[in-house]
Amino acid sequence: MKKFLKQLISIFMIIFYFHQIEKVQAIVPYYYYFPTIKNLQKQSLYISKKAYQLLYFGQYEDSLNLAKLAVKINAQDEQPWLILAEAQIANKQFKNALNSLNKAEQINSNISEIYFAKSNIYLKISQQTKAKSALEKGIKIEPNNHNAIFQLGNIFLMEKNYLGAIKLFDQSIKIKPDFWQAINNQGLAYFEKNDIDLSIKLFEKAISIQENAEPLLGLASCLRINDTKLAIELAKKALSKDPKYVNYGYRKEQLWGEKLQASTEILLQNEQLKKDVILAKSKIIESS
Repeated sequence: MKKFLKQLISIFMIIFYFHQIEKVQAIVPYYYYFPTIKNLQKQSLYISKKAYQLLYFGQYEDSLNLAKLAVKINAQDEQPWLILAEAQIANKQFKNALNSLNKAEQINSNISEIYFAKSNIYLKISQQTKAKSALEKGIKIEPNNHNAIFQLGNIFLMEKNYLGAIKLFDQSIKIKPDFWQAINNQGLAYFEKNDIDLSIKLFEKAISIQENAEPLLGLASCLRINDTKLAIELAKKALSKDPKYVNYGYRKEQLWGEKLQASTEILLQNEQLKKDVILAKSKIIESS
């Protein structure tokens, strides 16, 4: 009887054990889903694209958070790092952005955008030598990027290497003949070299492509002595198009040299431009 009871208890325990397993299996599946590397990469790129969209619409902080998530999911792809760097630049986290670009470079050093982005950061933190070096690396990878060549020319312009700047602007114009910004900046360079006649031709050519405030005022400053009437007309038009050009500091940001700045200051003191100058300055105050 004792033996029989032991056997009965054993059978009961076995039935109970299997019953518990069935209950657990009703809650927990027989297998777990582990995402593949391919799926993780897809998710990371999807999140990166969303981060880029937010960046485009000016939602910088949200973009930064999404970009960080994309990198956490997949740190082995350069694209999330590049987008994270862009979001960090937008949030003025320049040191972090350089770190992100270094990560992207370690993964793939043959992407020109990495070096162009680095150059942009170095210019923002006033490290022109590093900016120049980064641009040169990017241009070696992408030799027909007219914007990058133009930017390198601008660095030469900052360094007062006018001949070097002019040659680079020439290269960018050969790639994009209607690149009025490069033509305009050649005008800036030639004015500092005292070749006013060539500056006039270049500013006129830039205006023929796009009637922008900068070449209009540049041309006005060139004509200040020999054709005062036309110079005043051009200056009025320039200030109405973009009042910021009344400001010496703003023109300096646009890489205007000392000689052109001096000529422009004299022009803007003309009595016939007094009202236009006052109006332009008031518009700047209103917009600030």
